[in-house]
Amino acid sequence: MKHLKFLTAVLFVSILSLTSCQDEIDSENGNRENTNSAASPTANNLERSSMYDGSFDDFLDGVSCSSILLPVTATINNTEITIINESQYNLVLNILGEFTNDDDSIELQFPFSVRLSNYTEVEITNQTEYDAVINVCETAENELKNAINCIDINFPITILTFDLNVEQTGNVVIESEQQLYSYMNNFDDNTLFSVNYPITATLNNDTVIEITSDMDLQASITECLGTDETMAEAEENALELEAILLESKFKIESFISTGVNTANNFADYTIDFANNLTCTAENTVNATIQDIEGTYEVASELEVFLSLTFSGNATFELLNNTWEVTSYSNNTISLQSSTNTAIALVLTKI
Repeated sequence: MKHLKFLTAVLFVSILSLTSCQDEIDSENGNRENTNSAASPTANNLERSSMYDGSFDDFLDGVSCSSILLPVTATINNTEITIINESQYNLVLNILGEFTNDDDSIELQFPFSVRLSNYTEVEITNQTEYDAVINVCETAENELKNAINCIDINFPITILTFDLNVEQTGNVVIESEQQLYSYMNNFDDNTLFSVNYPITATLNNDTVIEITSDMDLQASITECLGTDETMAEAEENALELEAILLESKFKIESFISTGVNTANNFADYTIDFANNLTCTAENTVNATIQDIEGTYEVASELEVFLSLTFSGNATFELLNNTWEVTSYSNNTISLQSSTNTAIALVLTKI
């Protein structure tokens, strides 16, 4: 990524002159708290938020800084598949999701092409070349130079340009992320800019927000990156919870609804979670009683959720819910109904 140095000439412009010019700019063109150089935090925010987002196919390549251009042939868990278009991604996801606790393997067939975060497309002919792409991505992430994907600026936006005396020299209307990236990546050392606020942006949860200043842009990015971090942590916890469920059978330690604990209704049963997302409640006291079949799913957003669905038994159907995981360990999983906080469930490993 091209990073330009701060403009040393700006240091020689007097504070009084800057203040006077900026007041005039604000009066004529609206609320702009400051102009920016190519190396300013605002320039960095605009460039990173407009980079190409390659995270949508991470399940296939595990590289958020680039995406694989289709078609591509890959061997997924010993099954070879040629992906012609994005509608076939479900074929890959179905293979990967067949079992919850297996070691998935993906082997891409060379050559194939990728689109990088700077929108360029390159052909990858061997693993060494692909490792280089991966290493560049990891370095960018470690140095906080990778794409900011949690916020999408809504276009068009207008950028005003100024000379080093903070006198307006023109404006440009930006129509797309790629255009914004190219504009900021190639911004002139001898030019300053100001975003013509207000602008709007869309967050990952589809919420549209209004941004009224450089400071507001920075705050919105900081907040959404924090949300991204929380979601990533929840995803890791969900994977850990899946592994715990598959390690052993569980019993119902408590099932509280409106202050009443009815765990005794389940005392004769153990629950076995299988790696194909099915679960079975087995009566360990009377072997002649038919097993109760069900399904489960572990998911995450900002929190971790465990969904249970049993059928054919009215008592166990009371457990049918999407449960928020309030805490868990290798031995105990505490759950609370996501729709009624008065209902709680505790599973204990046998």
